[in-house]
Amino acid sequence: MKKVGLIGGLSWASTLDYYTFINKGVNAQLGGLNFAEILIYSLNFGEIQSATWPQSFRLLLRACESMKKAGAEAIALCANTAHLFADRLEDEVGLPVIHIVSETAKAIQKTGLKKVGLLGTKFVMEMDFYKHKLEEYGLEVLVPEDQETRDYIQYTVKEELGAGLVKPETKQEYLNIVADLEKKGAECLILGCTEIPMLLGQEDFKLPVFDSTKIHSEAIVDYILSSK
Repeated sequence: MKKVGLIGGLSWASTLDYYTFINKGVNAQLGGLNFAEILIYSLNFGEIQSATWPQSFRLLLRACESMKKAGAEAIALCANTAHLFADRLEDEVGLPVIHIVSETAKAIQKTGLKKVGLLGTKFVMEMDFYKHKLEEYGLEVLVPEDQETRDYIQYTVKEELGAGLVKPETKQEYLNIVADLEKKGAECLILGCTEIPMLLGQEDFKLPVFDSTKIHSEAIVDYILSSK
């Protein structure tokens, strides 16, 4: 069994999901009392917010280096936005980074769908690192067009879901946002933020929903149990 270092705390609430999904995934394949041997470096999300995501590379690098010293054979960044630095961290730390966007794109590719609606932090929706990675897999990406809508998603992810707070009125507003993406041609939906699955899931929609947290966790399990 391989040892993976999880960079969590981004937020702590979604890191709980990773821990649960990975351990259940390993046990489902090995049975008995077998569970994942993983390391978790839980960052203080307040430091990330104070520095802002684009200025947080050093905080993430420090965490990754600690994981390497502790014996991790690969790194998993437990936040979509953190993948802004995935390639750079992989180069500097010298360990593979199990990439949430690549794994999500592969899952969508298998279905033959091409036009995807994307919800995430404003960095995920507005910066190129996420959309370009999806486009590398032949996908066309739609995000909410209005700045006000993207700002609303950012606010609720940070101030509500990031604190473990789920409000029914927020869920309804997200459902309206997704309905608009469908009208614009989205064939499926990516929950491109590890907090958003606290609010939405496949049960809320007819169109296929790709939960990046679950997909990423499954890829981590595959790595942990791989022989290569």
